[in-house]
Amino acid sequence: MSDVALVCGGGGALGTAIVEALLRRGDRVVAVDRTGGAAPPGVRHEALDLTSPEELSALWERLSAEDEIPRWVVNAAGGFRGGTVADSEPDAVQFMADLNLGTAWWSCREASRHLPSGGAVVNVGARAAVAGGSGSAAYSVAKAGVARLTQVLAAELAERRVRVNAILPSLIDTPANRASMPADALRNAVAPADIASVVAFLLSDAAAAITGAIVPVYGFA
Repeated sequence: MSDVALVCGGGGALGTAIVEALLRRGDRVVAVDRTGGAAPPGVRHEALDLTSPEELSALWERLSAEDEIPRWVVNAAGGFRGGTVADSEPDAVQFMADLNLGTAWWSCREASRHLPSGGAVVNVGARAAVAGGSGSAAYSVAKAGVARLTQVLAAELAERRVRVNAILPSLIDTPANRASMPADALRNAVAPADIASVVAFLLSDAAAAITGAIVPVYGFA
């Protein structure tokens, strides 16, 4: 029987590409986002609030009861809001923390409780986690937390032989970015499918020796 892959944030441009990559290799995919919606063939679509630990716990309980425990988990939920430390407002900082770090944290908590030996997690961070510049303070700090969460959880789950890695995209070639940015700025943007192929590799037995890695997927930017 094929493995179950849980993709949190599966409705976004990158999340959709990851879902498609995992489907192509034969996984049974559970795609999670806030709105739900029509799922492509072979995908189970779940709508829930990924910032809610209670809703994530309930999802894993349902999957367990149906003998659908994932072997692979991807945490791709997130979003960007600009701002400096000086001009930050509490609500905006909390929003960035919940959306980028909180979603990964609560999903990783459930994965750490349920994943079988030989399973793997891939968290989606951002280049800003290690090269944050002016104008993205709360986002950069939250994504840095995702990178550190990845390393901590990799150490915690090593004895169980569960791998935990992260990728750090930079600029992604998405419809939203094409609509809002000049063509010159997108010259070195990376296609979602190319990033998804890295995720699929890390969620495979071919990457059995890789855990605790923070993998840049910047392309030539």
